[in-house]
Amino acid sequence: RIIVRARAEIDTMASGKERIIVSEIPYMVNKAKLVERIADLARDKRIDGITAVRDETGRQGMRIVIECRKDASASVILNNLFKQTQMQTNFNFNMVAIDQGVPRTLSLKQILNRYLDHQEEIIRRRSIFEKEKAEARAHILEGLQIALDHIDEIVNILRSSKTGDQAKTIFMDQYGLSDKQAQAILDMRLVRLTGLEREKIDNEHQDLMEEIAYLNEVLASEEKRYEIIYQELLEIEKRFGDERRTEIRVGEITNLEDEDLIEESNVLITLSRKGYIKRVEDSEYRTQNRGGRGVKGMALQDGDYIDAMLSTSTHDVILCFTDRGRVFQIKGYEIPEYGRAAKGLPIVNLLNLQEDEQVRGVINVNPSDKAANTEDYFFFVTKQGRVKRTPIEEYFNIRNNGLIAINLRDDDELVAVLQTSGQDNIILGSRQGYAVSFAEDDVRSMGRTATGVRGIRLDKDDYVVGASILGPDQDVLIVTEKGYGKRTPADEYSIKHRGGKGVKTVNITEKNGPLVGLATVDLDEDIMLMTDEGVVIRFHSVDISQTGRATQGVRLMRLDEAAHVSTMAVVDPEDDEEALEEAETVEADPDQQGQYATETGLSDPDIDSGDDQDTARLSQDHIQSKMQDFSNQLLEEDDSQRSDED
Repeated sequence: RIIVRARAEIDTMASGKERIIVSEIPYMVNKAKLVERIADLARDKRIDGITAVRDETGRQGMRIVIECRKDASASVILNNLFKQTQMQTNFNFNMVAIDQGVPRTLSLKQILNRYLDHQEEIIRRRSIFEKEKAEARAHILEGLQIALDHIDEIVNILRSSKTGDQAKTIFMDQYGLSDKQAQAILDMRLVRLTGLEREKIDNEHQDLMEEIAYLNEVLASEEKRYEIIYQELLEIEKRFGDERRTEIRVGEITNLEDEDLIEESNVLITLSRKGYIKRVEDSEYRTQNRGGRGVKGMALQDGDYIDAMLSTSTHDVILCFTDRGRVFQIKGYEIPEYGRAAKGLPIVNLLNLQEDEQVRGVINVNPSDKAANTEDYFFFVTKQGRVKRTPIEEYFNIRNNGLIAINLRDDDELVAVLQTSGQDNIILGSRQGYAVSFAEDDVRSMGRTATGVRGIRLDKDDYVVGASILGPDQDVLIVTEKGYGKRTPADEYSIKHRGGKGVKTVNITEKNGPLVGLATVDLDEDIMLMTDEGVVIRFHSVDISQTGRATQGVRLMRLDEAAHVSTMAVVDPEDDEEALEEAETVEADPDQQGQYATETGLSDPDIDSGDDQDTARLSQDHIQSKMQDFSNQLLEEDDSQRSDED
């Protein structure tokens, strides 16, 4: 089977929209029916994002134009067209051949080898035939040469003989000629008796002897026969070879997987304690200033709260680790997409979990980096402070029923799984505000079913709440239950041996509450916090104040009286172009200014309510200036309050 695809290019128009231009279609595909099929799929919304289909075929050649919606991915639409239309077809052919009298199914290489064997046999038989023909002719010429050497005697015999048969018999007896040679002498014309004809006979005989010698070499040498095949193939190429009409792509993936039909995008996966999971486009959570109230996120049942939050891609593989030490895998796009405030889908509908088994940790793996990460490790951290590191390649093939990832003790559960290089430094944080950092290779590599070793020594009622890879130029970010947090330089956490109690990473008071999360940041990420009531806030990590280890931190999120932060996540920064576009929309629409001012921390008096419409509009610079003033005010209040408490 050969997969044949249409030749298509993606072009960007002046309006910024993309279009697909098809210049060639597969063999035996009807163009009119193909265009009709594409139009039907677009009309029925089976392929979303197509706004127009036109046949612009003319003297310049075939041209089918497919225009795409501005927010749609032309590459995804093209993959869908390959999947659902005759823009991609299969050209099938029978590989059964008669091989030495027996019908067999042969591979392409076997067919080529059989062709060479056949050509070699043809050359061998041809050489035998030509040799026999040349030898027969040389035999006749040798008889003519004998006759010319004795021409006078030959003439006298012919004169004295009564019949031709009598003369032939005399020739054969007297000169040792064969029947064919004697007959050739009888058939010889008188003109052959001239000197010029004698020279032609001698030259022809010499050429035939050289040809016979060459044919003997061919018959004796297989290498000589294959040299002839090579030269004949070159001659065929010279006569019939022209530029290839189709493009051959060796090794290209031709089977379209589900992810090829789904646009890759950055999403946020949220998992509640009671097992409700969903994915949301991360653009749903617009970046705000720290200290705000956030926006409504996941709608939760009473007693439920967000247990895990993961920033990933729709094409990534999500590994789900359960409280029983098993691991399952699912593609990002297989997790259903819901609105920001939706509860989500019970994860038992997606994974083959046992009764009362719950997912406690999730990690994303980029499948394209699979080969490059064969020397990487998964580093496991449990609630009771045990750690384990296992080569990542042991988790490449995960069955539908799951795979044992780690053996957990009865009173323990998984807190974090990190993807490490084998030479990283690890930092663990506990609920009572202690952190320990150690070299990853201080934990020996173990198998999948190992339990692990002690990573941090915990006090009674204390447990691990977070873990991360600690780089030398990073900051350690901590978040407390009552919405406070801070950044601390990594050099304040000296690398010790595993198993120690660690150092104080935050001064826990009634005001800020115990630690709920620990991570490391490079100052180019966004931070997302979610409360037990499902409220989410997103802000830049660089907006968080950098302080020492033993301080309380600054307010990151303003909470209701009974609410507390349940989960934190480090996500990719928000697209600045989207933020700029939103600011320009607000500037152009006075009706949105009051709402925008409220969301960004601007008070209503900051908006001019005069009669002049131009005066009433906030410029983009004015909005940014007010936001910065508001942010600085919060920073000054928090810093002043922290100084008094210190």
